[in-house]
Amino acid sequence: MSWLTRDQALKALRVRPQTLYAYVSRGRIGMRPDPEDPRRSLYDSDDIAALTRRRARGKRPEAIAASTISWGEPIITTTISTISRGRLFYRGRDVAQVAHASTLEQAAELLWDASSALQFPAPRTRLQARGSARARAFNALAAAATTGSPSFGRSPNVLRDEAAGLVGTLASALSGESSGDSPVHMRLAAAWKQNGGATDLIRRALVLLADQELNSSSFAARVAASTGAGLGACVLAGLATLSGPLHGDATVGIRSLMDQAMRSKADEVIGRHLASGVTIPGFGHPLYADGDPRASALLAAFDPPKLFRQMAAKVQNETGQRPNLDFAVLAVVERFTLPEDAAFSLFALGRSVGWLAHAIEQATAGQLIRPRARYVGPPLESGERPS
Repeated sequence: MSWLTRDQALKALRVRPQTLYAYVSRGRIGMRPDPEDPRRSLYDSDDIAALTRRRARGKRPEAIAASTISWGEPIITTTISTISRGRLFYRGRDVAQVAHASTLEQAAELLWDASSALQFPAPRTRLQARGSARARAFNALAAAATTGSPSFGRSPNVLRDEAAGLVGTLASALSGESSGDSPVHMRLAAAWKQNGGATDLIRRALVLLADQELNSSSFAARVAASTGAGLGACVLAGLATLSGPLHGDATVGIRSLMDQAMRSKADEVIGRHLASGVTIPGFGHPLYADGDPRASALLAAFDPPKLFRQMAAKVQNETGQRPNLDFAVLAVVERFTLPEDAAFSLFALGRSVGWLAHAIEQATAGQLIRPRARYVGPPLESGERPS
């Protein structure tokens, strides 16, 4: 986070001092004392930039609507999570603190606003054991989607019970282990033949991945829930959205980057990316100007592979960009030689808790999500019938 002096803030906003102070009093601009002179104040540059963008956009409906689609203005009210001042919070609690000692089950208690401890039980029926972890997950959720009850008209407690069973089913599908009711991070670790430090890192990663406000897959789950679809269908919608290369499969691009760095010098690989204008995969995040706090929390908990440490240092030195959570998760996978699909499995299992939190919240709200499209196609026909 960067800070501006009073004069810099006034110049950026093009307002009088009284207007600046009004923005601060309304909570629209963050303020803190200047460490070098407590008599002066500093102002949050991110808040000022956001205000400047809103003023430049104006009040045209189409401009306001367009700004909500891609990293823009908030459009849905939620009590689940938020990003503020470069940090991610689960119901008001800093995610790094939650991940320090919590299991995914405990994170679900927080995100689902549960009043009692949760378990994610393994399914009573045996799941299909063939295929990749991803294929098993899609098959298990498709079966749940076809047999589940609509979400409307059911109490939050009933929905939470069903949600816990769905996470347990997904954990069994991804791990290939169809029995056992131990915490899901331990079930994954056992399936991947890991213990000790790796088990704890799997736990941390799952909690850090659980939710991140209104990301693409959580929005997909909410849209499904807004129609009254069953929770299984909502999680299936989230999983389908997660499977894209710009979301849950982002680690594929990072793995390619690291493979290139193994064959040639990291400086040359970074240089080629910068010259091509292509964003370096695994670095930077639009919502975290000063670095992804989830990645920092995970990378600080273990000693990443040497190549990952070197790449992180070189990219930050060349671009100022820091690793994001996708990079950190892949570093865990490589450090402990986890299965090739482990990164996607971690992402899917962790984020399923967030999908279900959003689905439950949306279902209990009982409001259909149905935005309108702004038509820019060929001119419309007059509609007159030929005589």
